[in-house]
Amino acid sequence: MHISEHKVVLFHFTLKGDDGEVIDSSFDDEPVTYLHGAGEVVPGLETAFEGKSAGDRFQVVVQPSEGFGQRDESRCEVVPKEEFEEVEDLEVGMQFHVPTDDGESVVTVVEIGDETVSLDGNHDLAGLVLHFDVTVQEVREATPDEIAHGHAHGNGCSHDH
Repeated sequence: MHISEHKVVLFHFTLKGDDGEVIDSSFDDEPVTYLHGAGEVVPGLETAFEGKSAGDRFQVVVQPSEGFGQRDESRCEVVPKEEFEEVEDLEVGMQFHVPTDDGESVVTVVEIGDETVSLDGNHDLAGLVLHFDVTVQEVREATPDEIAHGHAHGNGCSHDH
């Protein structure tokens, strides 16, 4: 079965940066599961999956525009430290969900000063060229529920049906 819209794909990957250093890998864990065509993986990777089958192995280089986007400095801000007074043990690297005009966004604490906290709303991989090494484990038809929900169901997925 070939990968196309409304197929559920299970795959393993290794992700490296331009410097060749491994950023992430699933090979020592469970395969990643996604619903093809639902935007669950970055566009450049999803495009590369098109037409592949179980057992296929491929490499793809994804530019920022087809990955996590370019860094956007307008998504960085400095806020008064007092806004975090209820957070115990505030540390660099902590992430918080914050309301925005478009719903919700995740920001990362990048610096803690005496009176201010610097936040970055960019994805950690924004601006990076992504080098994927992928092995397709399984391809199957999506269920009607998966199509309706816009994602693959598997371990840990819970919906009120």
